[in-house]
Amino acid sequence: MNNWGIPDWLEKEVKERDKTCVYCGIKMVDKMPTHGPRKTVATWEHIINDETIVNRENIALCCCSCNASKGAKTLSEWLQSKYCSDRDINFETVAPIIKHAINDGQ
Repeated sequence: MNNWGIPDWLEKEVKERDKTCVYCGIKMVDKMPTHGPRKTVATWEHIINDETIVNRENIALCCCSCNASKGAKTLSEWLQSKYCSDRDINFETVAPIIKHAINDGQ
């Protein structure tokens, strides 16, 4: 289990699924680069902002920029933010795991 309470099997599964940010689609790196932007570092994301929901439908990897911007906002309110608008992040551009959450009313 990692520091965020994600079991090893789920961490492995999500890392295999989410090679790019589930929101903006940029290729992410696992570790903080010595030189370069922090925004491309992969971070753990709870799609529904509830740390007790630890399953493949709620855990994803996204870039540090998207995670910081989303913060504690709900998915639907965040997708309407200036951050998303400026970066053309919307239902059509997000990863399937996010589309699934949106379709489920998140």
